[in-house]
Amino acid sequence: MTVETQAELEGLRRAGKLAAMILSKLIEEVRAGVTTAALDAIARDMMTAQGAKSAPIVTYDFPGWTCISINEVIAHGIPSDEVVIQEGDVVNVDVSLELDGFFADNAATVVVGDDAEMQALIDAARRARDEAIAKIRPGMRYSMIGRVFQHHAKQAGAKVVRDLCSHGIGRALHEPPSELFGYFAKHERRTFHAGQVVTIEPFLSTGRSLTLQGDDGWALLNNRGGRSAQFEHTIVVREGQPPEILTAA
Repeated sequence: MTVETQAELEGLRRAGKLAAMILSKLIEEVRAGVTTAALDAIARDMMTAQGAKSAPIVTYDFPGWTCISINEVIAHGIPSDEVVIQEGDVVNVDVSLELDGFFADNAATVVVGDDAEMQALIDAARRARDEAIAKIRPGMRYSMIGRVFQHHAKQAGAKVVRDLCSHGIGRALHEPPSELFGYFAKHERRTFHAGQVVTIEPFLSTGRSLTLQGDDGWALLNNRGGRSAQFEHTIVVREGQPPEILTAA
């Protein structure tokens, strides 16, 4: 989507603000003994109270209001009463929603308890997202974000997950450009333009650089024992200044 009117921008801001509020609440509630279904129920209640809908449900009939991925699950984990968060777990929460015809998408990763090695990976993923966003200007090649992601992955002794990408968003959960690669693609010539609405989301992994499909048909998996971290914002590209972060907490 390219923002063309103030009304569109305000609609995106409202969706982004709600998505950020829900993500913040869920991250606060991540602790040992909590089920992922309980977290998902919080998101459901917060969305419905504001007249919003789950973007994964609207778009893909996903069996959950949010995606909550633990340990070897890199993305698209299904919330469940049977999944109880344990001390030492790495938990990724991805909240995307539709509100009044506008979509917003954001995510964060936390580790339950003290794990310096995993926290370093989490911090690297957050820095990769934030540095890439700060650099984006109209006319800049999409490949810049892959270069930034790879830099932070290398510093953390990790890999970029290459088959999970940032993407366009706005009037749908996934819009063109469908693939903003998380790795440096030297032949990528496409560029950002003013008003463009996209997600920026690095996935860094201690294991695989390409995901495996889980048996449930949804979860995307790492190697056994592999861990990953992802952070995501929805942004609007602006002329002459850093992008507006629609999902800023």
